[in-house]
Amino acid sequence: MKSFQQFMLEVYDPEIQGRSQITKQGEGGRIGRKRKQTDAEKKRVKAIGGGKTAPAKTYKDKSDIGVPNRKRSPAGRQQQPTQDKGVKLSAREQQRKAAKERRAAKSGVKTKTADELLAKKAKKTVDPNYKPVKASGLTTKERKALYKKGERALRDIRLKNLGKKSEKELKHKVTSK
Repeated sequence: MKSFQQFMLEVYDPEIQGRSQITKQGEGGRIGRKRKQTDAEKKRVKAIGGGKTAPAKTYKDKSDIGVPNRKRSPAGRQQQPTQDKGVKLSAREQQRKAAKERRAAKSGVKTKTADELLAKKAKKTVDPNYKPVKASGLTTKERKALYKKGERALRDIRLKNLGKKSEKELKHKVTSK
């Protein structure tokens, strides 16, 4: 029978740990667990026709799967451009800028840290009052058919009121195409 210390040595031994089935990396080489939603959990749906909807397709796995999060790790920071492309300062302008920065530092103006300078640019925010258009639940083909049906009904009413036989006799066409 093994002592507790022997057992603990075996548990943390990298050679045995590599063979064991207990420690399992995420599926597909990912670091964390797979968090994909099932069809029942999905909120996003698409119209499949006849006023019916089905859950939207699942997204493909990202190509950088298994790579540590770039936002939090300092190695993942990317230098953001500080000037417009092609703009170069002359020697005089560089001196002036350096002097201005020295004066600002002396007066106690807060300078940005490396994290702030290298942080990704903020994305534009969406208007909080924005309301997306409600989906009809019809496919494109069904929507067009419904639209054309309404146009034809409108044309028939106009022809009846004007006492004409066909749309060609009208000055302005009602239906598109």
